[in-house]
Amino acid sequence: MSDTTTYTGACHCGKVQFDVNTKLEGVMSCNCSHCARKGFLLAFVPAEQFTLRSGANGLTEYRFNKHVIAHQFCSTCGTQAFAHGVMPDGSAVCAVNVRCLDGVDVDALPVQKVDGKSL
Repeated sequence: MSDTTTYTGACHCGKVQFDVNTKLEGVMSCNCSHCARKGFLLAFVPAEQFTLRSGANGLTEYRFNKHVIAHQFCSTCGTQAFAHGVMPDGSAVCAVNVRCLDGVDVDALPVQKVDGKSL
């Protein structure tokens, strides 16, 4: 994991806090019904690079469409800071809402647009 940085992140109220270790080179913007409504800018990391530090007991899960992504949101403030899923190769992955990371200028990151509406 050379050239990676550990970022801290949290929901709006601070109940859910986490760390993610990644080389943040860009974000994904998806136009599916879920991502578009919430304005997500996502980065995907292997599950072992994500650590939930607090708030596990305050998380609520939401699944839709194919029910393969476990969207996690704070039951107090409603912020969805991350989700868990599995890649096509079977490896565990976390989708992190980069807007929830501390000290990241999301406007400075390149955005890859994904047509989730058509999937």
